[in-house]
Amino acid sequence: MTANPLTAPATPIRAALSRAGGAVAKPGLLLAWVIVLIAVGWVLFPAAFTSYDPLIGNPSAGFSPPSAQHLFGTDRLGRDLFARSVHGAATTLAATLFAVLIGFGIGSLVGLAAGFLGGVIDTAIMRVADVFLAIPNLLLAMVIVSVLGYSTNNIALAVGISSVGSFARVMRADVFTVMTRDYVRAAYGLGVGRLGVVFGHVVPNAASSVLALAALEIGKAILAVAGLGFLGYGAPPPTPEWGLLVAEGRDFIAVYPWISLLPGAALAVVVLATHRISTSLRKDHGR
Repeated sequence: MTANPLTAPATPIRAALSRAGGAVAKPGLLLAWVIVLIAVGWVLFPAAFTSYDPLIGNPSAGFSPPSAQHLFGTDRLGRDLFARSVHGAATTLAATLFAVLIGFGIGSLVGLAAGFLGGVIDTAIMRVADVFLAIPNLLLAMVIVSVLGYSTNNIALAVGISSVGSFARVMRADVFTVMTRDYVRAAYGLGVGRLGVVFGHVVPNAASSVLALAALEIGKAILAVAGLGFLGYGAPPPTPEWGLLVAEGRDFIAVYPWISLLPGAALAVVVLATHRISTSLRKDHGR
């Protein structure tokens, strides 16, 4: 029997094309994707965007304002701030990705265990998650970094751990919902084992909301990583890092505002773009 094309299930290709068409129809969403792709380009191919060395400057050109030669101006050592922002994307965004993967991986496993096993295990896991959620993420990350030591890797680990509670709660809620579906009961009735039900039905159907949350957490993680870098917990100078770039210009903000404002603006634009994309993903999944 031939399937009705009007009711046929969406294939991955069809879903991708649908999202692409939706992005084109929404200029704000399309712009957000362009910004994110540019940021990814900064990470992967920084030399394609700037020819300046982010560590070496010309002291005689210190505090130069933004111009065609130096798009973001220069700092007190004459280093090109646009080059430092481009190369700093690799440090900040790599730490962000690591942090989100930690929170997503650990939180999803913990939430899956709590939702699927239930009972005392669920209660114990959720009380621990409540403790994590009760402490502001940035404060918890600062405590963890203070214990582990100051470095970008430790910042990523701390930010990831601080987000575990959020991922665990979302995953647990979706697992509870999926466990009530008829196809899960039918799988048990057909003799499918617990592991088969978990990985064949529960995880694929409960993962969409957690993936949407991961997209939202990217923006929050960028701010957390940059914030800790601003406070001096991250990579030491002269390593370019977005939070450190903003911090380096704070003593000159009244006289040479571009030193902090332009790298900070690049950071804010990327965060807003990721938030716009994550909002679209959450709407697509009915969250």
